[in-house]
Amino acid sequence: MKTKFLPRWATGILLPILLLTACSKEDENKKSAPPKTYVLVHGAAHGGWSWNKVVPLLQAQGHKVLAIDLPSHGKDQTPAEKVTLDDYVKKVVAVANVEEGPVILVGHSSGGVTIAQAAERLGIEKVEKLIFLDAFLPKNGESVFSLAAKFLPPSPTGEPNFSDSFIFDSTGATFTLDTTKVAHFLYHDCLAADILFAKANLGRQPVAPFATPVQVTDALYGAIPKYYIICSEAKNGNMSQMATNVALKKAVTISSSHSPFFSQPDALAKLIMGF
Repeated sequence: MKTKFLPRWATGILLPILLLTACSKEDENKKSAPPKTYVLVHGAAHGGWSWNKVVPLLQAQGHKVLAIDLPSHGKDQTPAEKVTLDDYVKKVVAVANVEEGPVILVGHSSGGVTIAQAAERLGIEKVEKLIFLDAFLPKNGESVFSLAAKFLPPSPTGEPNFSDSFIFDSTGATFTLDTTKVAHFLYHDCLAADILFAKANLGRQPVAPFATPVQVTDALYGAIPKYYIICSEAKNGNMSQMATNVALKKAVTISSSHSPFFSQPDALAKLIMGF
């Protein structure tokens, strides 16, 4: 039996049509994918303002984005010395429960502990996934402080540690970040304008949320898919070992400081949406 081949002229016509059809279907699939709801949770002494560059990038792809101020941070006027981890969690839960469908919680740095406890309270039907951005990734019974002791020990060579930039109040209930040191530890690859903006907005950090262990279970927190973004150039501590503390669906690396929301917002937004 002879094999029949299309004439060269027919191939020249059909190939572009097939490619155009494939691209059209891909675009259609992207457009038909339902939009997500992202709840962005900031880290120590920061606020919802830290996500200012990322929010419009996610929104431009049709997603709903809620960059919240935890109690005593940003525009929230709660006295910092009175704030607990439970207060943080209640804020995240309240914001998430206003939304009809499931949400994706994204936590930066110490915000990882906050979203972990919030996920336990919200449950697997409400939380689609958890994304930890260079964040503390707790097991049951662990806190920000215990995780720092476990994975971020003092430098054996005597190099400065991020904790050296903590300025505690007289009671030890809160601390601020030394603005003469934060550029080195948090923003070394950021634009000067972003560094000035951050320094002007950094606030007082309650200690209680960092000292309080999470109470989470395998049935709830443990069952929610988790993803991790490691900031490989961060100078406040190497979080690559932190990312091994709890089972993850996937871990990726971004070549940035601890603050990619300032230095690489486009790349960060793509990673967040890619999980």
